Amino acid sequence: MADVDIDDAISAALRLDFAFFVRMVFSELGGDSAYIHNWHIDAIIHELDRIRNGENRRLMVTIPPRHLKSRIISIAWVAWMLGRNPALMFLCASYGQDLAEDHARDCLKIIDSRWYRRAFPSLVLARRAVDDFRTTAGGGRKSTSIYGVTTGFGADIIIVDDPLKTQDALSAVARDKVN
Repeated sequence: MADVDIDDAISAALRLDFAFFVRMVFSELGGDSAYIHNWHIDAIIHELDRIRNGENRRLMVTIPPRHLKSRIISIAWVAWMLGRNPALMFLCASYGQDLAEDHARDCLKIIDSRWYRRAFPSLVLARRAVDDFRTTAGGGRKSTSIYGVTTGFGADIIIVDDPLKTQDALSAVARDKVN
């Protein structure tokens, strides 16, 4: 029986299993918090798989704050999808440029991690700007605010994450403006 390299096995699991990838992302970004798996994470992952497989073109995730939706979708899924296909282009928008760039920084932190580089060696960054990083294959992640300029930027996948500040969610005027 051949010896199995544990790092190779982990890298293969990271490439193939997004749920496993999410756990690694959480351990990289989680700080002192423990990852607690729950059914809603499986539901989000299932729906993201449907988008990846072309079975769905639109997804709205409406769960309360602090349930990992940004970490799973705007950070982990973007990094995982770019690792699998570095030619994909993402446009990620949030209510403010600061939040959009925080998500982008976390995504870059994942891409720069040793375990990620080992799992996805074909992803090479050609441009490292936080608000607009690009791969050598022509893909990348553009980050902007809801009111930022996106004219002229194409994307394969658009992610709108937290389009409203919590205090603006109760304002019909703010909701209409974002819509």
